Amino acid sequence: MIPGAFQYHLAGSLPEALHMLAEHGDDAKILAGGQSLIPLMRFRLSQPEHLIDINRVPGLDGITESDGWLRIGALTRETAIERSAVVRERFPLLAETADVIADPLVRNLATLGGNLAHADPANDHPATMIAYRAVIVATGANGEREIPIDDFFVDAFMPALEPGEILTEIRIPSPGPRSGGAYEKFERKVGDYAVAAAAVQLSLNEDGTVAQAGISTTNVTFVPVRISTAEDALVGQMPDEATLVRVAGLAAEAANPNGDLRGSAEYKRAMARTVTLRALRRAVERARTT
Repeated sequence: MIPGAFQYHLAGSLPEALHMLAEHGDDAKILAGGQSLIPLMRFRLSQPEHLIDINRVPGLDGITESDGWLRIGALTRETAIERSAVVRERFPLLAETADVIADPLVRNLATLGGNLAHADPANDHPATMIAYRAVIVATGANGEREIPIDDFFVDAFMPALEPGEILTEIRIPSPGPRSGGAYEKFERKVGDYAVAAAAVQLSLNEDGTVAQAGISTTNVTFVPVRISTAEDALVGQMPDEATLVRVAGLAAEAANPNGDLRGSAEYKRAMARTVTLRALRRAVERARTT
């Protein structure tokens, strides 16, 4: 299908993009990678009157680790995340997440900021950022605002961005010693949305018990959320197989999927248990070897 008529605006700087957004308000959409927005426009599920392209705005991409944070510009492409040495060596959960998003053609254009700003519970990055306890940086007329990831996903397709704000950076806490993470995704075919997926990031105490845990799932809840019951059941415990099985069961209990062509609600809930258990096992193994 063909999108409805719109006016195209190319921003050359962040202040210019913010000015355009303020001028056109609710009639405008930000264009980054466009891998979610353009299909919606083609099916006329989204019909903005103004499209503000920020792809030439300098300073909105790049990956650096400093002062205890991994800082990723909102325009950073998924392929850049895949290929980043610091991500692959120090943030395996993020690397594994980027690896399974759609296909290489999509990843060449898709951006991390766009993925999160779309706030789709079927997207892979929301669960990963929740597990990491990431911080979202939004920039508006009054400057930067930091949003804890647990406050960012207000509802399905509804991020906590104020009118006139643009998501500009994602900050992930640097992992300490004895830390490990993993992303486990079950899909019908390569490039599909997950039937169910799980993100786990944890750290171990010197005695081998779990010091901290972040657990979230993909496409089995209406809004991306933290599975606090599973995290609480894991922290302070020795991560033996019986404990991990129990924690995975709690993650499945927190799931509330809808049945569709990918499977029934019962099937998806069972798969949520399976992928969470697999992610937990790999995260613990990594934490024990770092």
